[in-house]
Amino acid sequence: MTQKLRKVVPVAVAASLVAVGLSTAPASAYSSVSTGQSDQWNVNDAAIPGLDTGSVRSTTANALLGYGGIRLRVAGGSGLLNGALLRGFGLTYDGAETFSSKHAVVINGVAVQRELTIDRADSYGRFFDTFTNTTRKPISVSVAFGGQLGYNTGTNQSAIATTSSGDTRINRVDGWASWYTPSAGAGSASTNGPSATTIGTPGYAGSLERTGNFLRDPFANPLPTSGDEANHPALLNRMVLQPGQSRSVAHFVVTGLSETRNVPGGTSAPAAGSQVAAVQATAAALTAKPDFGGLSAAEICSLENYDPSALAKAAGVRGNVCAASRAKRLPGAVTAPVTQPTVKTTSSYDVVGKTIVQLKADMAAGRTTTQQVVRAYLDRIAAYDQGPLGLHSVLAVAPDAMAQAKAADRARKTGDKRPLLGIPIMVKDIIDTKDMPTTGGSLVFDGYRPTKDAWQVAKLREAGAIILGKANLSEFANSGYFSESAYGQVWNAFDPSRSPIGSSGGSAVAVASSFAAASLGSQTGDSLWGPSGAASLVSLRGTDGMQSSDGAMPLTVVQDYVGVISQSPADQALLLNAVAVGNPEDALDDVADGQRPRDWTRYLDGKALKGVVIGVPADAFTDPFGTTETSAALRAKFAAFRKAGATIKEITAAPAAPARTYTGDTGYEGWRQWVAAHPDNPYPTAEQIITSPLRLPYNVRSSYTGTGAMTPENLAAMQTWRASYRQVLADWMDEQGVDTVLYPTELSDIHLNDSSGNSFGRRDPQSSASGVPTVIFPAGVNAHGQPVGFQLQGKQFQDPELLGYAYAFEKIAKGRVLPAITPALRAHR
Repeated sequence: MTQKLRKVVPVAVAASLVAVGLSTAPASAYSSVSTGQSDQWNVNDAAIPGLDTGSVRSTTANALLGYGGIRLRVAGGSGLLNGALLRGFGLTYDGAETFSSKHAVVINGVAVQRELTIDRADSYGRFFDTFTNTTRKPISVSVAFGGQLGYNTGTNQSAIATTSSGDTRINRVDGWASWYTPSAGAGSASTNGPSATTIGTPGYAGSLERTGNFLRDPFANPLPTSGDEANHPALLNRMVLQPGQSRSVAHFVVTGLSETRNVPGGTSAPAAGSQVAAVQATAAALTAKPDFGGLSAAEICSLENYDPSALAKAAGVRGNVCAASRAKRLPGAVTAPVTQPTVKTTSSYDVVGKTIVQLKADMAAGRTTTQQVVRAYLDRIAAYDQGPLGLHSVLAVAPDAMAQAKAADRARKTGDKRPLLGIPIMVKDIIDTKDMPTTGGSLVFDGYRPTKDAWQVAKLREAGAIILGKANLSEFANSGYFSESAYGQVWNAFDPSRSPIGSSGGSAVAVASSFAAASLGSQTGDSLWGPSGAASLVSLRGTDGMQSSDGAMPLTVVQDYVGVISQSPADQALLLNAVAVGNPEDALDDVADGQRPRDWTRYLDGKALKGVVIGVPADAFTDPFGTTETSAALRAKFAAFRKAGATIKEITAAPAAPARTYTGDTGYEGWRQWVAAHPDNPYPTAEQIITSPLRLPYNVRSSYTGTGAMTPENLAAMQTWRASYRQVLADWMDEQGVDTVLYPTELSDIHLNDSSGNSFGRRDPQSSASGVPTVIFPAGVNAHGQPVGFQLQGKQFQDPELLGYAYAFEKIAKGRVLPAITPALRAHR
């Protein structure tokens, strides 16, 4: 039976991978709570997509945009989640007002449990977080509570409205602080809903240590007063937990409605300042008289950020009784603990960062075997990817992975010279594999297994590759900002608090984390370049038709492109030799017939950039979020192009696309064609897939109101229009006197994974919209240590030259970096 690895089925050791069968995904959706303020809180609980942070994904008026999360830093601790946004609590909703942990998340001996109770009448939530020392030694911990309240995009920029002491400086003399998004300067109406957060007993030494930057290591970085990072406040507490002791922190978060938009169901917006004043009044009342209803006296007495004398009064007990209970463990505080497994590998070969070129050389020289390589990848998946605390990039592993590896080793001994023999490749779970389910990351196709491989999958197998497993993704490739599916949400390979970008996030994270040597992904808008840039990897969105997208579930028709995410330009060339082959069954790839190189490796020339003029379009490196750290790091890397012999030239912005000459529902048409090509699938019509209630809740459409199938004439007109757009871009490049055009991947630090908004600042090239090629490649890191990358865009069929440019850049810049959070595993002794 196919080995399905779902977030809901923890995998403790690598050996268990060969025995896991199909699992059942959660049947519910992330939970929403409506309030009497015409507001709605969408909570990241354990239900689909299973972020399970306990933070608030969004509210009706966007008062909260991934807020209410916690980070825990254990002094002297280590591991994937030490200092990261915590998750894995098994948070369940009682259907009324409360979300409670089923599991204690244990980080370096500290067990953490969460409870969120929402007051529907007054639109506030009480976050109650408990920390228990499960060891026999005192442990010093720092806790950060906070998240995202806005974006640095004009009227979405949040600002501190005031604090309880009447200024905009948050410290321990304050009982609360409030935020809003001024629409036209200080004091103006709040565009998004305002919010307020309580801090604890005003003036009490333990109420607050300081504020921090929740986006970027709040334990080391203070909260800025302006810019994008100012949107991410954190309230920090530090405490020493004695052996067996439980301590808690409570925060009340109050939300309001937008003051520039009509009240839902109403005809006017609230008066400017009225909602800001309302959340402040509620926060002041909760500071004066905290709502601790439903908590036991022991729980109340365990609070770190409230004065013990005030706690005793609130709990209705004598102060000395409260003082005695503060040294104890709370009942149930370590319920069903979950930890990331400690896995040792049985492989003697370290696969971390090994490219296909290196793997081939080492296998040919007898330094390793395919079995050792596959075993190492499987052990790493078990150690870092699976279970409640994993990265969640892999959905399934081939049931016969080790048998395939053994067969590859036998074939090599008998003289098999296939170019990808024994190389393990991951495949985005939107692309058909005959030996594993293809779900699109959705319950709509839970357990569905196609009868044949997608074209590029088949070509990889013909070249000797092992299709190791299926990579997680954004359901049906819907999001370019997150990779969230019915089976879990992918987390960033370099920072387990952040988004990996979408929709091919699982593919990129799996490769960056050394769970496979490369992966197939797909792109409609940014789904190859976004995840690859975030993971310091290489990819190519080729000219329309350069690679066949046959056998991939669609987001649209014509524009979808199945490509490869690899670790180097040289690896990309080897993979393209195998998969960039004309498919006689795919009419959409005919545009590239006669234009595909016979051997992509011939273009890997260290001198390929000599004499090349690289155009930098106006504003291409200006971050819409207003940050400069990434653009500065990328501009510094222009020196590598120059050293390679290229000229950098500032040019005008790209011209507008020509007026469209086609009409029709390209998404519907994509599904119509897919259904026709998959008669074995459970749904006879595209409408049933589009309107299925089994989709992620925010992707569900109750009915289909589109125009239906496109006519052959409109499909032809769409392709003709794209060709005309490609010509417009070629003319622009000629007019500007450039050989290629340079764009960034991400332009800002990537935001945390628990939000619903844009997760990074972006300036899109024209490749997806027109079908011209772009090669994506890494360029080191920015000042904050986040990977950054470039895209070089060219004229149609310039694909191999662009890959050569990336190769020449890499020879000088050595831009690839490896993640530190998934180091080499210790070997069994």
